[in-house]
Amino acid sequence: MLMAGCGDLGTEAGLRFAAAGHRVVGWRRSPEKLPAEIEGVAADLTSAELPAVPADTSAVVIAVAADSSTEAAYRAAYVDGLGNVLDALKRDAVRPRRVLFVSSTAVCGDAGGGWVDEDATPAPDGFSGRIILEAEELLRGHFEGTDTDTVVLRLGGIYGPGRTRLIDQVGSGSAVIPAEVRFTNRIHRDDAAAAIVHLCTMEATPHPVYLGVDSHPADMGEVLRFLAEELGLPCPPTASREPEGSAGQPSRGGNKRCSNKRLRGTGFEFSFPTYREGYRAILEGKGVRHP
Repeated sequence: MLMAGCGDLGTEAGLRFAAAGHRVVGWRRSPEKLPAEIEGVAADLTSAELPAVPADTSAVVIAVAADSSTEAAYRAAYVDGLGNVLDALKRDAVRPRRVLFVSSTAVCGDAGGGWVDEDATPAPDGFSGRIILEAEELLRGHFEGTDTDTVVLRLGGIYGPGRTRLIDQVGSGSAVIPAEVRFTNRIHRDDAAAAIVHLCTMEATPHPVYLGVDSHPADMGEVLRFLAEELGLPCPPTASREPEGSAGQPSRGGNKRCSNKRLRGTGFEFSFPTYREGYRAILEGKGVRHP
């Protein structure tokens, strides 16, 4: 098992692969930060000079993240980074059984609050979604006509340990409820990692695309009000109007409700089926008492 990109999500997935008995090699710029269960190897995915791919690699997970929110950073991470990993596999004549690319629901675009599934035509409305969609197409094209399964897992907004943006905003008093109803889609970090492991190891031939979101697309205002109540704080104020996107990017996340029916249809079960269970687990970990 090769984890190409072993940040927070990749590390959690790698630990789960290791616990299931797999040998896990993790490529990361700072491999000394990886736990002992993962064989860390120094690698910069934006470089064409990547380490040797272990000959016995049966599956590859590509989980990259942009260094900043600029178009250049997204291209370097997702298109160039993915391309370099694919070139390394070809260079070393390694043909894995399955390759999973961690994508984003940003490729789906904005559906005006409507439902979206894997059969919907991608319509990204910002450079991040367009670049990540380009990477998806690069992956499929590379393995077309081969016996390698390619899987794209489009994750919603990841939250969890160390990913507490909304909690921090509510706690600091900087949170603002959007002026209009805006549906958001999220997934707990642990469920995202578990889905990666599940899709890489299940016996059945996977679909080419899955939406990795929990079972309750929620209005952002609903989530912020919930967090305020859990924290015992006043409800955040409501904005007078909707903010505009900037630098070629729409407002965060768009407005859509993503369905996880296909993922659940594989037998995958969520530990945190809605944001309520997930955020309560985080708050309990922080020692916050609930009313």
